[in-house]
Amino acid sequence: MGTITDSALHPAQGQSDSAQAGHVRYPARAPIVDTDGLLRGFELHLRELPIAAGEDADSQKSTDAAAAHLLDALGASDVRTALSGHHGYLNVSRPLLFSDAIARLAPDRFYLEISPQLTIDPALIARLMTLHARRYRFVIDDVRQPDEAFAKLLPYAYAIKIDPARFDPELLQRLMKALKSAGKLMIALNIETHEAFEQAKALHFDLFQGYFFARGSKLSARRINAPRQALLNLLRLLSADPSVAQLEAELKLNPVLVMHLMRLANSGEASIGRKVATLRDAINATGTNRIARWTQLLLYADGRKVRLEEDPLVQLAATRARFMELASTRLAAVNRKVVDGAFLTGVFSLVDAVFGGTLEETLDALTLASHIRAAILRREGQLGTLLGAIESLERGDWDALDRASAALAPLTSCELAQIAITAAAWASTADQSKENEGLERIEE
Repeated sequence: MGTITDSALHPAQGQSDSAQAGHVRYPARAPIVDTDGLLRGFELHLRELPIAAGEDADSQKSTDAAAAHLLDALGASDVRTALSGHHGYLNVSRPLLFSDAIARLAPDRFYLEISPQLTIDPALIARLMTLHARRYRFVIDDVRQPDEAFAKLLPYAYAIKIDPARFDPELLQRLMKALKSAGKLMIALNIETHEAFEQAKALHFDLFQGYFFARGSKLSARRINAPRQALLNLLRLLSADPSVAQLEAELKLNPVLVMHLMRLANSGEASIGRKVATLRDAINATGTNRIARWTQLLLYADGRKVRLEEDPLVQLAATRARFMELASTRLAAVNRKVVDGAFLTGVFSLVDAVFGGTLEETLDALTLASHIRAAILRREGQLGTLLGAIESLERGDWDALDRASAALAPLTSCELAQIAITAAAWASTADQSKENEGLERIEE
């Protein structure tokens, strides 16, 4: 998915062409997961620059220059880090396919998505053969029917993307059987609920694109267990500005949390030159702010012993929180209350996926400030607008992002997209950096 419409090629009202064109167009990313719900790639939604489709030399130079500018964003270090070792799935237009600038894409890092709606002529097939020989892999995107265009693309396809809801069940079963027998990787699109995820798994899809893992319900939410309840209790206490003695007493109720905190304290700069040996020393060395942030993100870990960069919900929550924090400091006439509440707003905007029930019920249990609750529940205030902006980027909805940026001066849509990628890069390394070392999974 992620085909760019003509309306997405132009700046938002109130933003000049130069203001938009002066920035590298950073992509938005959407998760692709496996049957275990673990991250296996990201769909990259690019906001394309206009690319000419003429045949003359000047037009081709213009096309190559625009394509090179577009692909510069994919070579940025933050984008590479945001992929956290996974592949990027990139929807490519016909002009982009024919541009020499496509050589900037590393074949082992990106899969190129081809729409069956393109004109499938001998020139396109020849180009696919050339790129295929250079080890580029292709994905046929959003197949609606197994028609002639699909058949022409099939020999060069590594993977096929299908929205199961758009197919007759009997036809889909036959098509799945044939394509799986041909060795094609099958990716289910628009999987937004656990029910749709289970149905797609029953059809033997290999990968799944959508946000089913972030949709909380009483049946599908991550298990509420003693360690997670202890984290919730700790968060309640942290929100009340506790003394070291109060924090120590709460942590002692759960030895697992003590173990993680000791690791956290002994990994940071505060431990240089001495080993933290007591819980009280660990609290003082770490600081309540870092303990709070660590606890908030650890809340989303579901107990499986996998890397945090493979957990889509942890990645989503951490990216939202960091985006909110970074973007809030760059708003015009921003106040301290907004900045202080930004990280909390992002991290708790998904908390119903952990505990089930309604989002409002879960927020009540956390006793958050009224402006944070209003931002999460009703998208009110600057924090609510920022939350709407990161959600637009998660969907690759550039029009919605333009509307949000109009209320977030001086931030432009391009700058918001860049901040989101920076936040995603932070989230992808949150369990590797010295600052966040100790952010490990709960033993359940």
